[in-house]
Amino acid sequence: EREREREREGRGREICCFPADTRCAVDMVVNSMLLLQVIKVYNEDNTSRAVEVPSDITARDICQLFVLKNHCIDDHSWTLFEHLSHLGIERTIEDHESVMEVLSGWGMDTDSRLYFRKNYAKYEFFRKPLDFFPDHMVSISSETNGMVDHSQLIQTFLNSSTCPEIHGHLHAKEQSRKSWKKFYFVLRRSGLYFSNKGTSKEPRHLQFIADFSDSDVYTVLSAKKLHGAPTDYGLCVKSTKCSSARDLKLLCADDEQTRTCWITAMRLLKYGMQLYQNFIQPHQKAESYSYDLITVVNTSLIITFLECKENEICINITSTVIVAVLSQRKSCHRLSGHGSPSTSQSSVSNIALHLTQSWFHGKLSRDEAQRLITQQGLIDGVFLLRDSQSNPKTFVLSLCHMQKIKHFQILPMDDEGEVFYSLDDGHTRFTDLIQLVEFYQLNRGVLPCKLKHHCARITL
Repeated sequence: EREREREREGRGREICCFPADTRCAVDMVVNSMLLLQVIKVYNEDNTSRAVEVPSDITARDICQLFVLKNHCIDDHSWTLFEHLSHLGIERTIEDHESVMEVLSGWGMDTDSRLYFRKNYAKYEFFRKPLDFFPDHMVSISSETNGMVDHSQLIQTFLNSSTCPEIHGHLHAKEQSRKSWKKFYFVLRRSGLYFSNKGTSKEPRHLQFIADFSDSDVYTVLSAKKLHGAPTDYGLCVKSTKCSSARDLKLLCADDEQTRTCWITAMRLLKYGMQLYQNFIQPHQKAESYSYDLITVVNTSLIITFLECKENEICINITSTVIVAVLSQRKSCHRLSGHGSPSTSQSSVSNIALHLTQSWFHGKLSRDEAQRLITQQGLIDGVFLLRDSQSNPKTFVLSLCHMQKIKHFQILPMDDEGEVFYSLDDGHTRFTDLIQLVEFYQLNRGVLPCKLKHHCARITL
């Protein structure tokens, strides 16, 4: 009986004891569950979605997560923004940054949010540095007599031993006062300075403002309304430990190009080579996974085939596929030699087609259109289409060119019962808005530049 009891006790102990490797696996699962945290992410419509993520997740990981969840095409422009409502400022969270570190700097009683949206201008300065750094604001060294070699401009930012000097006038808000004063500012690798004597750059005349080892640069929203700034082109330098508007170093530029130059230079100064790695990393990953990307583009149909390593075919069909199916039923969906349709369809069908397009934003006001384009990047070719508020029967194309947003009216015209649309008083005619957009994506025509990036909104 005693031997049987010992055997039963032994078997019980064996059942209760896990092998060493199993215990390790269980510990890893428990630890990973403990490290998961819930965050809430918003889009432009202020709808939000809560997701459970690991504590070491980066901004790029969050963007890829929402791209997959919403079946978006990942063109590497999706971006996570830090929006601090109580301070009226926001900034791009760089792809490599830890999201939890950003959240840890928020106060408990502040209205701070993460926004997920496109930012076409995020890395555009690597492609077109001339658009971001005007000659009169940049100098490299006395050895080049102040002349800038634009082919080497970005490389000098990335090189830790050199840095282009950014200089120019900015308005600065005086501490503990409501007044603003214009100073000559200089940005160097050692930090941001202003001159207390005109445009002098002598060390005795330069006063230190901030460095970027523990600070970030933000865009100031509604600078005139919230802070009494001379213009709405505000920016500020905020310490990671700062939680009050009184501690912000508020600045204001005279135009968008000047503000963009300062903000871009400060980002490059803070992160340097890491930004370039963020820029090229998606392309390197695509090569390492041996993806073959074949894009079949037709004026009516766009289907992207993605052939994976395991020979699996993933087909991502954009909303234009719906349009293409409908277009196949139309007797005409092409332009004649003079830009006019060879045959017609009912105006009802033509009107309905554009509603499925992500570039069409319906009843959007002029101010809202400008805000949306500004948010998604002031680079050439960013556009959207919307209903006209002044004339309900017409449409408006809002387009960014040279960091300015222009609006073009699209007029519906009737020619012997046939309805067509035109941007140039009927010289070039289109049976529907889809034709119009596709034409100006390939041809500049009467526009200052081709349509390149459409403003997109998604529901989280």
